[in-house]
Amino acid sequence: MGTLLQFETKRLLLRPIEKSDAEAVFHYRSDARVNRYQGWIPASISDVHYFINYKVSREMNLPGTWVQFVLIHKDQNQIIGDIGIHFLSADTFQVEMGCTLDQLYHGKGYASEALKQMIHYLFHVLDKRRIIASIDPGNESSIQLFERLGFRKEAHFRESIYQNGQWADDLVYAILKSEWKNEFL
Repeated sequence: MGTLLQFETKRLLLRPIEKSDAEAVFHYRSDARVNRYQGWIPASISDVHYFINYKVSREMNLPGTWVQFVLIHKDQNQIIGDIGIHFLSADTFQVEMGCTLDQLYHGKGYASEALKQMIHYLFHVLDKRRIIASIDPGNESSIQLFERLGFRKEAHFRESIYQNGQWADDLVYAILKSEWKNEFL
C-alpha cells in the first residue's frame, strides 16, 4: 500500500490527521446543528481521540479502511476542516470521500480547493477509476459542491442509513476518471 502524504493548494495544507489535532477537530465536528448531516458527531474530546487512534488508517490505499486528512489554512496555521477517504474493501478501483468544514469557512471555496487536489491525486497517482460521495438529500451545500466538481447523482436510497438516532435517505454522487476535468485544478 502507500505511505500517507501531505498536499498543498494555494491556501491550504492537507496532511494526515494526528493525535494532537483532536481539540481542533472536536471544535468544529461537535456542533450538532452545523453537522446535522454528518454520520459522526463527537460528543466529547475522548470520542475524537478514539476516532484518531482506532478508526483512521495510517496507510494509504488499504482496502476497507478510512484515511483522514485535516485541512490547514496556511495563512492562519489553523485546522479548518477535514477530508475522509474510504478505500472500499470489495473494489480497489473505487473510493468514497467526504469533507467537513468549520462553519466559519463555509462558502469560501476551501472544500472545493481541497477536494480538487485529493480527486486529482486519487485519479492520477493512485489510478482510481471511480469516486463516490454519500450525501444526505437535505444537505444542499454538499450537493451543489459535488455537482460543481463534476459529480452526477446516481442513486437515491430511501431510509437506508441510521444515523444520529433516525433513519435517513442517502444520495450517491459519483465521477469517473474519464469524466474528471483537469482544468478544475
